Amino acid sequence: MTSPDLRRIVDVAPLVRAGEISPIDLVQSCLTQADARPELNAFISRLDSHALEEAERHDREIRSGKYRGPLHGIPIAVKDLIDIAGTKTTSGSALPVETSSIDAPVIRSLKEAGAIIIGKTNLHEFAFGTTSDESAFGPVRNPHDTTRSAGGSSGGSAAALAAGMCFGALGTDTGGSIRIPSSACGTVGLKPTIDEISCEGVVPLSTTLDHVGPMTRSVADAALLYDVLVGHSRPSTAFGEKRFTFGVAHGYFCDRIDEGVRQALDRARTALTDRGHSVVDLEIEHASITPDVYLHICLPEAAAFHGPLLDRFAARYCAGVRLRLEMSRYILGEDYARAMRLRRVLINAVDAAMDGAGCDALLLPAQPTAAPPLGAATMIVAGKEEPVRGAMLRLTQLFNITGHPSIAIPGSHDTDRLPRGLQLVGRRQQTAQLLEIAGEFEAQGRPSC
Repeated sequence: MTSPDLRRIVDVAPLVRAGEISPIDLVQSCLTQADARPELNAFISRLDSHALEEAERHDREIRSGKYRGPLHGIPIAVKDLIDIAGTKTTSGSALPVETSSIDAPVIRSLKEAGAIIIGKTNLHEFAFGTTSDESAFGPVRNPHDTTRSAGGSSGGSAAALAAGMCFGALGTDTGGSIRIPSSACGTVGLKPTIDEISCEGVVPLSTTLDHVGPMTRSVADAALLYDVLVGHSRPSTAFGEKRFTFGVAHGYFCDRIDEGVRQALDRARTALTDRGHSVVDLEIEHASITPDVYLHICLPEAAAFHGPLLDRFAARYCAGVRLRLEMSRYILGEDYARAMRLRRVLINAVDAAMDGAGCDALLLPAQPTAAPPLGAATMIVAGKEEPVRGAMLRLTQLFNITGHPSIAIPGSHDTDRLPRGLQLVGRRQQTAQLLEIAGEFEAQGRPSC
């Protein structure tokens, strides 16, 4: 099951439908991979027995001619921020929790499609971090180098995918928490258009900025999961038939990136133009205010949810998460209101940049460098030391503020053998078109790793 030809859902699903591979085979393969790499600490809870029972049930269903679609019998992992009936949603925290009584809507959608949930993945506590090293269940480690962060907050989902422990996963993204770990681990992660996929039954970080989205090993797989989560199907696209215009935003997005990321971006640009696509340069006005706007929205909304919990259980929080939450309580109401007004300014700025250049999508770095060392407080970017959290959020958080769909795609590996991630950003309300563009990018524009 771990051969390159059988790592994608789109390749495995036809074999499942034809009875050449059973859901039982797929689940056992994923559990074997999870057993083989316990040091990654990708899962908080595994549902081995239940998953095997479900695999047997779905195998019988498929063999009786009741095939539901390409996710039928496919093992999926879920970030432990999302409610699954009969399990605890720990949020990576030591705070007391009760067993969930109902499935979140996104889980219902997966189950109705025949997906098999094999476990709940580790994360940065309450999704309030970029490295997944602050968790009551221990840090998540990067499959490419276990001394490195897997990214966060959906680090367990990305690590599980990269190590073959599942065929797809769910993550959440408030400032980059799907795209950051996808970039760090060399996988694909989609942050859809804001409010497109339900966040009901998901522990909130910022109700304005939170997104739920699929994490996979290919764009085609992300599209399959996206279709199920939004409840519709897109027409199939023959990649290579269309030509797109990509905009590379300089200044804020390219001034502070390491040489490996710059080379990945340049190679992708060359490959796209060689294929007949257009790549143009642009700048996004006001992009430099992104961190201030983000913090003054995210922090007070996080404080509003966690305030009662902090009053009762402050000592049970991880130290760094607790500190950020305590600081969040001191954001002034006028700062929050100002940030919400500036949010509209940034939405208009991204739209204007894309409209002005006639872009179908933006082509940008997803991270300024490779995954940082596990537990590091700072990282070196383009020869300068920066705080890890700020550096890892810098290139992704704008599109949580504006709500534009964005997808992280592997760029290339540098001499350190660590992945460098790129991201494509689509027009607002055009996630389906972004997936079409990303499919073309993956098929033709991504340099070989």
